[in-house]
Amino acid sequence: MKLLSVTLTISTYDGSELSEEELDDKHGAKFPGDRPKESGYFDKLKEEIENRKQMNIAELNDLDEATRLEIEGFQTGTYLRLEIHGLPFEMVEHFDPCHPVLVGGIGLGEENVGYMQARLKRHRWHKKVLKTRDPIIVSIGWRRYQTVPVYAIEDQNGRHRMLKYTPEHMHCLAMFWGPLAPPNTGVVAFQNLSNNQATFRVTATAVVLEFNHASKIVKKLKLVGYPCKIFKKTALIKDMFTSDLEIARFEGAAVRTVSGIRGQVKKAANEEIGNQPKKKGGQPKEGIARCTFEDKIKMSDIVFLRAWTQVEVPNFYNPLTTALQPRDKTWQGMKTVAELRREHDLPIPVNKDSFYKPVERKPKKFNPLVIPKSLQAALPFASKPKDIPSRRKPLLENRRAVVMEPHERKVHALVQHLRLIRHDKIKKRKIKEEKKRKELETQREKDEEITRKRRREERRERYREQEKLKKKTRRNVDA
Repeated sequence: MKLLSVTLTISTYDGSELSEEELDDKHGAKFPGDRPKESGYFDKLKEEIENRKQMNIAELNDLDEATRLEIEGFQTGTYLRLEIHGLPFEMVEHFDPCHPVLVGGIGLGEENVGYMQARLKRHRWHKKVLKTRDPIIVSIGWRRYQTVPVYAIEDQNGRHRMLKYTPEHMHCLAMFWGPLAPPNTGVVAFQNLSNNQATFRVTATAVVLEFNHASKIVKKLKLVGYPCKIFKKTALIKDMFTSDLEIARFEGAAVRTVSGIRGQVKKAANEEIGNQPKKKGGQPKEGIARCTFEDKIKMSDIVFLRAWTQVEVPNFYNPLTTALQPRDKTWQGMKTVAELRREHDLPIPVNKDSFYKPVERKPKKFNPLVIPKSLQAALPFASKPKDIPSRRKPLLENRRAVVMEPHERKVHALVQHLRLIRHDKIKKRKIKEEKKRKELETQREKDEEITRKRRREERRERYREQEKLKKKTRRNVDA
């Protein structure tokens, strides 16, 4: 293997400066009183530093190479031989001299492993959104490794709420486990390292905000319960909690029924109806909470408790071992759930309860208002109930049969025919009007699309002119 030597010529400041008179003659001193004739403190300091540097170089040149190496250290451009212990044999076996190996150093705090919080944004050229707990490969500092992030967004009250997917055109917070990196370190994320990928490979970019951060990521939790016994404004709620210890954890939490009645969790219920043991002498049933409400609830009500539960970030990171395998082989780490489903031809699980269904509520029948007769007598005539009781037997006018004369029968048939013709005309007119209305809507949508495109082109042209004007102004200012 041939070694190519490259000589770099570095120009340094030699300390020589033009005198004040020469500078004035060169630039045409219009304001001779602006510069002092004597050199300032800064010029003297530079001259002293340069003199000391020349003295050091002169002294080092007189020493032999070993002594100079101990005092000065290795100079820039010197060839070194490094001895590395504990190197895997695969790196030596698959070593390719055409691919250089970068040797760097990391800080003392970067050797530890912990949680890191980064401000992440999906790359605009990456088509798909990123899903929480899908493994990604991050390149951060000197390290590349695969990790499992959890995405979140910060609410106005400072709560970090978990996101199932990354936002479309917004930044979000990403919490993941791995070797620590200092704040403001850039991060580039990938999903695989394949070179024959059709789509854009960079999935997201981020910057490290904090490391070893103990921020809690939470998600919504909705507990559902049903009343098993109702007092005046107190009710025993079942199927919401599993034990009395869990009820003690949620004491004082706000609850709400479907009808909108608000309440509060008090404590675990004592041995009462609905809480008694199945066998005599057994333990009472646990998980029944006593709640108080604003108003009396019904047995058909459903009680909800909205809470927040903490989301744990997986303690997983897998360093990339691309140097321990042949260059033509693609490194493969943990696969996403979608990739595993595609490989094993598994369908996406469907939860029937997650589908939106039309709400079907039976019409509620209320009992008629009954006003006592003593109160009716005291009411004014306008407020008295005037409901006429229904007759048990229909009137004679409704019961008797009507026998028409031949002339009346012809007139009735003619009226029926005229009504049929009129209804048919109205039906045809409605169909024609509906067809015309649809054509007008289609034409209006086409016109709106043309107008929208024209406005978009006008905006683009206006922004283009504004950008040209800004560049011209910036160029003039720089000049």
